[in-house]
Amino acid sequence: MCGITGIVDSAAPIDRDVLARMANALRHRGPDDESYFVSDPKLGRANVGFGFRRLSIIDLSGGRQPMCNEDGTLWLVCNGELYNFLEIKMRLVANGHTFKTGSDVEVLLHLYEEHGEDCIQHVNGMFAFAIWDANKQKLFLGRDRLGKKPLYYRETPTHIIFGSEVKALLQHPQCPRELDPTSLSKYLAYEYVPAPHCIFKGVRKLPAGHCLNWTNGKTTVHQYWDVKFGATSVGSNEDEIAEQLRERLKESVRLRLISDVPLGVFLSGGIDSSTVVALMSELRPAKEIKTFAIGFDVPSFDESQHARRIAEYFGTDHHEHIFKSSTLIETLPDVAGFMDEPLGDASIVPTHLLSKFTREHVTVALGGDGGDELFAGYPTFQADRAARLCPLPNAIKALATPLANLLRGSGENFSLDFKVKQFLRGLGYSAEIRNQRWLGSFTPEEQRELLVDGGCVDNYGDIAATNSAGRDAIDRLTYFYCKFYLQDDILTKVDRASMACSLEVRAPFLDYTFVEFANSIPSDLKLRGFTTKYILKKAMAGKLPQDIIGRGKKGFGIPVAKWFRNEMREMVADVFSESRIRQQGIFNERTVTRLWQEHQSGRKDNRKQLWTLFMFQLWFDKYLRSEGAPA
Repeated sequence: MCGITGIVDSAAPIDRDVLARMANALRHRGPDDESYFVSDPKLGRANVGFGFRRLSIIDLSGGRQPMCNEDGTLWLVCNGELYNFLEIKMRLVANGHTFKTGSDVEVLLHLYEEHGEDCIQHVNGMFAFAIWDANKQKLFLGRDRLGKKPLYYRETPTHIIFGSEVKALLQHPQCPRELDPTSLSKYLAYEYVPAPHCIFKGVRKLPAGHCLNWTNGKTTVHQYWDVKFGATSVGSNEDEIAEQLRERLKESVRLRLISDVPLGVFLSGGIDSSTVVALMSELRPAKEIKTFAIGFDVPSFDESQHARRIAEYFGTDHHEHIFKSSTLIETLPDVAGFMDEPLGDASIVPTHLLSKFTREHVTVALGGDGGDELFAGYPTFQADRAARLCPLPNAIKALATPLANLLRGSGENFSLDFKVKQFLRGLGYSAEIRNQRWLGSFTPEEQRELLVDGGCVDNYGDIAATNSAGRDAIDRLTYFYCKFYLQDDILTKVDRASMACSLEVRAPFLDYTFVEFANSIPSDLKLRGFTTKYILKKAMAGKLPQDIIGRGKKGFGIPVAKWFRNEMREMVADVFSESRIRQQGIFNERTVTRLWQEHQSGRKDNRKQLWTLFMFQLWFDKYLRSEGAPA
């Protein structure tokens, strides 16, 4: 695991100082080592510079990057882990290839020699990589199938720069700090900026499952993998499918236990992370499994007792820390600093604290990400079914909305008033857009009132452009969640929150072979009536305590609604002051003031909108205000 960056320039030599600054901006991703490759400018070809920051996981004494093939015609930098590298290496050695290291990523060089760009089809892992092909004068970039590892780039007619995070690109003199208005609108709609867009104008994200070629100033991007349904054969018997699910997921866990450094598990006490612990306990003694959980001093948001229950059930080496609200609030400036794009998901704060706590003991942690997307685990899947079964005419919706607004916000986690109001926001739209209106902060109508320049408003065009070949409504929603919320919210959150403290997080549910298997399971085995994750619960019956299997989903939230009225009131009021908003020139100060005053009075629960704006403001202060932008 590491941070990668690079420059390919057809017009000018590589500035080594610039390359070093780009790499050092990623020091948090790789504190153990740094190294570089810069091509010889006397060769009269494209100039190439690769930078690398390393977090040592496999082959601690070797495996330095950038690395080259036998004759030095191929150079590689890679961020991530390739879980099937041992079997690939055996095959390549049998074909006559010579390896210099025990590193997993070296197989990419030799796969490229044999298969060219199709090398990416052979690897199973989480990765973002760059290969420079000197013979073809071509840069080849690739990103893993689900989008676990990030990759940003910026191109001009004469050069291309890339990096694991935008902060690396911002060190290059030809990457200006300029807000992209289209991406801002998308952020307000989604609470994140969906790929391939980026909050900085001129910068792009390589989407999950995509590759990029750059040759002599010409760039092509193509998709090599997509979320598909029915691609894997599954039986028709529920018991057989449940057994297959358990065994396939166990194999995914086994692959992710390969490590030359200490390893642990994020444990929330929900079914996904508990399943990972249960399967790990079948692969190694439970007392050797280190589990990590955090809690809060707000009862409705604290799930630490459930994590403790699982740890005691299996007898793991459990580590727990209860945080005060003040600690979470004090962490906000750090979060805004390492998130070089704004993110409106409040759970990034506890995720970072959990990562920081875990990093005190281990370097690698397994997590349960992906289970909700693959097995219809979110409450929105239930809400969508209700919307389909009982469609409300627009006239009734128009009447119900003002009545719902009379419900005073309690501020509790997933409170009734919050769920009712969110449900009404999505009615009357197609399933995917309905779900996005439930998940997001500002609808297009609300953006027109919020933005000073209301002409650039996101109307969910990214969702409309997707084309799922799903068999039914659940498949189409699964596709939507995997391509949007999972890729650009959940996985972005976990990557930045963990890598900010040099912790690698692995997700067994997101092994692409397991994803293909899960997406072949009939939808009625995922959402049975209003029971979410039906087949996963069946697979783990007898393996987990029944009270854990039957628990409702809570989410990894924090009490934002209450904080805005109490602990954070002065801080947020300052950020939202009319003079400050007016000077910024992006948002209508009257609209921001109204949202704030409605929330303070208790007339409305505007937690999502206010948090999304608040995190944008913190990000803006760090990256775009001249006095706050990092050097």
